[in-house]
Amino acid sequence: MYRDHFVMTIWDIDLYRRPVQDLEGKALWELAVCDPSGQWQVASLAPQNQVNTAWLSQQLQQLAAQTEGLPDCIRSFRPQSVNLLEPVCSDLGILLTPTRRTPALKRWLKQKWQHSNFDPLAVERPAPLPMPEHLWGKRWQFAALPAADLVETFRDRPIPVLDIPQAHQPLSLGLASTLPIPGVVIEAGRSALHLVLWLQSVQPVSLHVIAGAPDGLILEAGLVDRWVLATFEDVEVESAATKFEQRKQAAQGLHFLLVQPDASGCTQTGFWLLRQEET
Repeated sequence: MYRDHFVMTIWDIDLYRRPVQDLEGKALWELAVCDPSGQWQVASLAPQNQVNTAWLSQQLQQLAAQTEGLPDCIRSFRPQSVNLLEPVCSDLGILLTPTRRTPALKRWLKQKWQHSNFDPLAVERPAPLPMPEHLWGKRWQFAALPAADLVETFRDRPIPVLDIPQAHQPLSLGLASTLPIPGVVIEAGRSALHLVLWLQSVQPVSLHVIAGAPDGLILEAGLVDRWVLATFEDVEVESAATKFEQRKQAAQGLHFLLVQPDASGCTQTGFWLLRQEET
């Protein structure tokens, strides 16, 4: 006998030092666990000198005994948490997925610490690195598509890399069909596939513009990585960059990244529907 379909169970976890101490003045770490919907939440504190893989494994197995067993997948947004979870998940046969996309967990942590000066979502992030030079496209530009056309335009096309999460779709966010969704289009010529495979390997999260001399288009990727996709000083591009950020804000952070060989529009190599990460 077998199941007709498999429903993956997921726990979202953060394990990190908090700005509290025990009676002996020892720094406390918090293990915070919830399901993706935030319907159940469990937190426990322990002195830093007790927090290790054995302790973490015991905590997860105790929680499993109180619920429906161990999850199929654990997600975590913090690199330090991922490092601690990696050997434990390997031993317990749980898939570990490092990702910034843990909205229920982040909302819960922000709520728990809203009356303090502590930011429970803060992570150390390195300075942006330049994208590998051999992958640079020939041209790039800011663009926009009506929300109603955004998914339909690309969903059924034979695009080698197509990433359209259900949670990011305009309909899921309740966006008006006529709302312009901003994006960036890169024409990469013969390097299009190489660029797309590199982008897929770094796991795109969002795009944003930073002011400077020159201004820069930054790709947030992975857990903490940042990459400089382009720099610019042209006044017209600066104006388009400002509109890109304004449209992104109006669209609840939704935007897209499109890579194609040329401007013909006949073929596309990669498409990502992105959203500004939860903070």
